[in-house]
Amino acid sequence: MNSSTTSHKRLSFDVAIVGGGLVGLTAAIGLARHGFDVAVVDKAPKGDLTAVEYDGRSSALAYATCRMLDALGIWKHMEPFSQPINEIRVSDGPSLMHLHFDHKALGDGPLGHMVENRHTRLALYQRVEELENIHLFLEESVSSIDRTPDSAAIQLASGAEISARLLLGADGRGSMVRKNADIPISTFEYQQHGIVCSIEHDISHQGIAHERFLPSGPFAILPLTGNRSSLVWTEKSHLVDTVMQLSDRAFQAEVQRRVGDFLGNVTPVGGRWAYPLSLQYADNYTDTRLVIVGDAAHGIHPIAGQGLNLGLRDVAALVQVITDANTVGLDIGSNQTLDTYSRWRHADNAALISVTDILNRLFSNDVSVIRMARDAGLAVVEQIPPLKNFFMSHARGTIGELPKLLQGELVR
Repeated sequence: MNSSTTSHKRLSFDVAIVGGGLVGLTAAIGLARHGFDVAVVDKAPKGDLTAVEYDGRSSALAYATCRMLDALGIWKHMEPFSQPINEIRVSDGPSLMHLHFDHKALGDGPLGHMVENRHTRLALYQRVEELENIHLFLEESVSSIDRTPDSAAIQLASGAEISARLLLGADGRGSMVRKNADIPISTFEYQQHGIVCSIEHDISHQGIAHERFLPSGPFAILPLTGNRSSLVWTEKSHLVDTVMQLSDRAFQAEVQRRVGDFLGNVTPVGGRWAYPLSLQYADNYTDTRLVIVGDAAHGIHPIAGQGLNLGLRDVAALVQVITDANTVGLDIGSNQTLDTYSRWRHADNAALISVTDILNRLFSNDVSVIRMARDAGLAVVEQIPPLKNFFMSHARGTIGELPKLLQGELVR
């Protein structure tokens, strides 16, 4: 890895990535591991991106995603901080109806792993340090982008210029790369926030994730290493300030009430964060010499914990498409190559975007007729093992046309 200090000259790469977050750095590693020279530009310093207070979230990484991270040499840096998810228990508020997923039914590994985002970032930077063909441009902002049919050029505020055969936008929901390309987006505000914190508790979670559907939205208790769990508490937006302003004692009492006593006494640790929840998806994922991935292309409700997995599936498909193109002598940034990627990802993403949206609308209400119908649905799925296994395979990310990385293999 080269941490580049920019000078006033033009630097050439195969791929330039704007955005050094979880998806952007994974893309850089995936591309570098397959022989491409990669530049990564991010306006934040590394110290900020890996600070404890930067991001309080943890992510549920699907089984297939973990196989990909392992194939790319990233997982070895994350595994000590990962907690296997052995079971998932889904319930509808106080209803006795529930759905229970157990990894033993499939027999080849856990449903996934929980990892705090900070540890994932640190692992990505450790892997970047091991690779010579990734060049980081941190604390740098993009002042202009110029794309032609032959190349993409990025002018940095420092005066340096980066040119590449392909520009990759991995710069989040407010993506300036997407805006610069005038790619339209569709959005829907859920009028909900996700309140996130970690808790310590007396009794072991036994690697079980709990998802409870309440009228305000889902309430998830997700296992972390040790006797700790991550809470994702979906609340109506107009009530969020009230919750965030609670004293530590009052907040602990409310968390204990919502969690219940199955973990014993619970104590919030660290900070608490609140994130607005919305649905967002781009009309197109590609343009001339350009691809957008991750949250720049699609942002979904965290109800199924699949947001990061969706972005990393983008990365796996993109690495495969452009590696295959390069191998047979095709231009990695051509419209033909990018169209192949776009067709592959649009179908997969559209399905999950629709499912998470429908689930949130279905479960974030207390209408009696709808509540009875969804309880019946949970009961039906619970009693049909093949159907349960199908949903478990979806949770593990092992359904559909999987890129080789998600199968745990390098492309070639």
